Amino acid sequence: MLHLSKRLRAALTVLLAMATLLCPAELLPRLGDGLDSIRQRDFLQVATRNGPITFYQGGHGPTGFEYELVRRFAHSLGVSLAVKNDSRINDVLDDVRQGEADLGAAALTLDQRRSGLRYSQPILTLQPLVVYRRGLPPVRSLDDLLNLRIGVIAGSGNAAALRAQQQNLPGLGWREADDLAIADLLEMVERDDLDAAVVYTHQFKLNRLFFPNVERGFTLGKPLTLVWAFSASQPLALQQAANRFIAAQRRSGDLDELIGRYFGHDDYLEYVGARLFIRHVRNRLPRFVPYFKEAARDTGFDWRLLAALGYQESHWKPDATSPTGVRGLMMLTRPTADEIGIDNRLDPRQSVDGGARYLRHVRDRLDASIPEPDRTWMALAAYNVGLGHLFDARDIAAQRGGDPDRWLDVREALPLLQQREWYSQANHGYARGGEPVIYVRNVRRYYEILKYVNRSQQQFDQLGQRTLDSDTMTPLEIVTPLM
Repeated sequence: MLHLSKRLRAALTVLLAMATLLCPAELLPRLGDGLDSIRQRDFLQVATRNGPITFYQGGHGPTGFEYELVRRFAHSLGVSLAVKNDSRINDVLDDVRQGEADLGAAALTLDQRRSGLRYSQPILTLQPLVVYRRGLPPVRSLDDLLNLRIGVIAGSGNAAALRAQQQNLPGLGWREADDLAIADLLEMVERDDLDAAVVYTHQFKLNRLFFPNVERGFTLGKPLTLVWAFSASQPLALQQAANRFIAAQRRSGDLDELIGRYFGHDDYLEYVGARLFIRHVRNRLPRFVPYFKEAARDTGFDWRLLAALGYQESHWKPDATSPTGVRGLMMLTRPTADEIGIDNRLDPRQSVDGGARYLRHVRDRLDASIPEPDRTWMALAAYNVGLGHLFDARDIAAQRGGDPDRWLDVREALPLLQQREWYSQANHGYARGGEPVIYVRNVRRYYEILKYVNRSQQQFDQLGQRTLDSDTMTPLEIVTPLM
């Protein structure tokens, strides 16, 4: 039997060799070696774009929906994650085709017309949406787009959606560029360089607060699917592993939780209202006043400023917990709590003490040339978005001829970190820079109400308008109508 087994093994070896000679190489299964090479080098190389749905530096490190998901995928493979941040969608796809990246995760949509690529199973539904400038006649249908200046990111699913509609409406034309960010498009609509743009619905939800003159129009075409891209010339193992991972994330509910965290709410920066605030001042604040005053004595801040910060963070809820893992009345991250020696983030006294000391730590790291109260306003902005992005905004303020030591000028520079023209030059990359502007404005407003609580709350009814200022518009290629 042993002799027969050897003969069988030899015959099988010959048959396999013959099959290899007769069968084209691209038709042979290549499972396993793809994952082996990734594990040998001990990292997964991902190509992406800087942006709110993909990858950017947040106040507490790298973040973004696709970054979080692909980081989990790398962890499931037992390797670390390396990110290559490209500026254009086509650059991402070329990196994948040429083997310079293992996969592309850059808000890519399924498009079988692209050569040399394979795709993962669907991750997220993307719905193209037409938005337009407030003051124009309502834009509710395709016909309303005729003769409007429409903008879109070249190579995106939104651009493909426009091309599909052009077959039904040959008179439809638009403008596009491949190095735009979503904030760039909305900025152009806001300042009348464009009449309308096509973005995804969730992108509009994430950005709408920063562009009050941009209105929601109508959904364009059928929903698209967000996918990861893989090289068609590489082994199937990585694509198959990604599909298993995505399916497992969906079954466990982790994918839905991640989607909800990044896209589920678009009103988290909305101002609650002075009337509700005053009610909380009467009902919630008294319990925590001793803690704020104690922390104020230790750090030198006005206790009412610390209370205003606490309200912005948690509405004075000591057990508050966000989906991103920050907790407590001052909403501290675990690394921050560990750094400043806080054992229990849900203990309101510890939380107030920790938040106050962290704010002082941030303020102390700012240049000594920054006077008060600008220094405190910048410290609050850094508490929200991170010191690195604040330093970038100060650099931008100086480049634009402003004073980096004045909050007024830095406040105007922060939203520019959402525009590729500026964040591509910044040391810390993309940031949702409009958020700290609203954050500081809210804290200052609550602070003023606390100081002058007996005055009429009518003087605090308006938040003020975001000032937009950009002298350079990204050149757009004109896509002409078919007729």
